[in-house]
Amino acid sequence: MSTSVAIKYGTASAAAPLTVPRPRVRAVPRPAAPRPGDDVYTELTSALFSGFARRDQRLKAEQYLHGLLTAQGRKSIRNIAAQIGGPAAEQSLHHFISSSTWDWQPMRAALGRFLERGGHPQAWVVRPMPIPKAGEHSVGVDRRFDPERGQVFQGQQAFGVWFAGEELSAPVNWRLFLPDPWVKDRTRRDRAEVPDEAGEETMEECAVAAALDTARWTDVTRKPVLLDIRGGAGRAALTRLAAAGVPVVARIGAGSRLAIADRSLPGFGAGPLPAAQILDSLKGLRRPVSWVDTVGGARTSRTSLATAVRVALPSPGGERMRPLMLLGEWDDPRRGPARVWISDLTHATVGSLLRLTKLTQRVERDFAAVGEEAGLRDFVGRSYKGWHRHITLASAAHTATVLGSTWESTGYGAGYGARRAAG
Repeated sequence: MSTSVAIKYGTASAAAPLTVPRPRVRAVPRPAAPRPGDDVYTELTSALFSGFARRDQRLKAEQYLHGLLTAQGRKSIRNIAAQIGGPAAEQSLHHFISSSTWDWQPMRAALGRFLERGGHPQAWVVRPMPIPKAGEHSVGVDRRFDPERGQVFQGQQAFGVWFAGEELSAPVNWRLFLPDPWVKDRTRRDRAEVPDEAGEETMEECAVAAALDTARWTDVTRKPVLLDIRGGAGRAALTRLAAAGVPVVARIGAGSRLAIADRSLPGFGAGPLPAAQILDSLKGLRRPVSWVDTVGGARTSRTSLATAVRVALPSPGGERMRPLMLLGEWDDPRRGPARVWISDLTHATVGSLLRLTKLTQRVERDFAAVGEEAGLRDFVGRSYKGWHRHITLASAAHTATVLGSTWESTGYGAGYGARRAAG
């Protein structure tokens, strides 16, 4: 699939490196975190930590989660340990995160089931997360391009799968991208304890794999996966998700070429056309669609002009073309569509598809307001296993916060939480 965006998920070329600052968030009072004894906190720890065979591991998991919710500044193991006992606790927690034997995948699946019961997700949003790093030894660190800021930075790149609904969202699964220097360097791999199965893949393949890993969990209902495939390998991404029976709503570039599948519309039979051209020819079919905007800190009703049309993804070799729905949204009716999506939810209405796409904004807001505070980007160790264990527990801290009984009364509906002063 062609695209009008040259680089979406790519590595750095010859561009000059730029520093990516940690985001600055409006300084308003930070929401109080759930504490032991709160219903949500108690239910969450029971759901996530009951799988530990050893009582000492369960205790350390509870300590780490409590530290993520209460420590000031960067959520490093040192700062977390300072909440529960100082240097001795630091050594113990470091071993629990970086050198212990517990598997993070069952905990993530349990987190997904917990959120499905309490968070009522409508979609799974795959969100890229760049993690700036000053050094060169953290697993997966490389120079790369951040398309959101248009900058080259030194750091890691991860993809999170967020269970998202109109009221809240939280990450449940993660995949860390490994660039070529880490895939092919045996010394680096051994030092960071990278498993053999973590092999070579593109950024887009990494994002899709994160969703597919989540779809393998038992007792979790599959939801439409929202992801950005403007990087260019859209056909492969859609094919992999379709083969697994995972519905998809994917953002594409305006230049992506599709074939009109509705015989009653102009352009049918003309062959593959740019998505923007197809939508421009159907401007007369646009209609207003209402949706709820929560990004500004309050629930605000908004309206967008949108339309959808049945299309097909051209297949090489004369194979049968896969039916899809092309969705366009306009910010300015005098210009081209501001956002273009395709979906295999071919029986969905224009309104339901557009409202699903808005869940990406819910995720962006919750990441800025809560995920940063929960320590999603704060792991300072070097090991592959340590990164995965930390971010799993940080995801639990995020969930405890957004589902906590004190959350609504302490600022979630009123604005972003304050970024740590000591960050």
